[in-house]
Amino acid sequence: MGPTASGKSAYALALARQLDGEIVSVDSALVYRGLDIGAAKPSREELAQVPHHLIDVAKPWQPYSAAEFAQAARAAIADIVDRGKTPLLAGGTGLYFRALLEGLSDMPQADPALRAQITEEAQVRGWAALHAELMRIDPVAGARIHATDAQRIQRALEVYRLSGRPISDWQQQGRGARLPLKVLKLVLAPPRREILHARIEARFDAMLDGGLLDEVRALRALPQLAQHSEPLTLPALRAVGYRQVWEHLAGLTTAVECRMRAIAATRQLAKRQYTWLRGELDARWFDPVTQAQALQAAVVAFMGRGAR
Repeated sequence: MGPTASGKSAYALALARQLDGEIVSVDSALVYRGLDIGAAKPSREELAQVPHHLIDVAKPWQPYSAAEFAQAARAAIADIVDRGKTPLLAGGTGLYFRALLEGLSDMPQADPALRAQITEEAQVRGWAALHAELMRIDPVAGARIHATDAQRIQRALEVYRLSGRPISDWQQQGRGARLPLKVLKLVLAPPRREILHARIEARFDAMLDGGLLDEVRALRALPQLAQHSEPLTLPALRAVGYRQVWEHLAGLTTAVECRMRAIAATRQLAKRQYTWLRGELDARWFDPVTQAQALQAAVVAFMGRGAR
């Protein structure tokens, strides 16, 4: 686990080679096809070196929920273990980790017809109006969900219309089964926030040099996105970097403004990730650069006890 740009992917790759393991990505941007450069997706060479799971499993115009992720990730982990390999979970999406490790509440399943109906309502009334409706029926969830977060507004309204109960009630009830494996939680993070900020800035500049603008141009050209009434409400395009570049290519910002806004948004993401990580009380924190030996010792001690 760790904030963005902390070195999780590189360490997971090295550890997977060492442990004859396979990597399960726990990242809400990497699930989407076409989000490669801006999502820091592993290269073709890296994917060839070590098997990766839960990468490129959804189209960028499709919502992909934490429940869908947890189900697919648990199946991948079971398969890895059955083949005698070691599963390594690597990513920074807290909701995905929580759904996978702890389980989710047994709330109503998705209803495609109702989702389509809610989407049609949003096209007529706007997501802000649907958020206002959510605030009336479920002020707890409404306060937690941003007025532009179309996916979560849609899900909250869907659950209420299917069950007659607010989604916040469902979320407060007991969770499903925990992952039936022993888990070593490692948080990789630099000792000072300014180090991470410098990495974030350098990485985004490298993404720009590596063709991020062309990648977003290709996304904008996809008919399913070009014809969407509000493409920036889609989960894939809310990923940091993509929204800012999309708006720049639409002529809403200059290149300089785009860069500054993307870096600022990534720093805000890292801040939210730190908040979540501090709540993982059973996790051990390491700087992968200066504490490499202690990090390795923690892994060796855990594997020596048996990972199952």
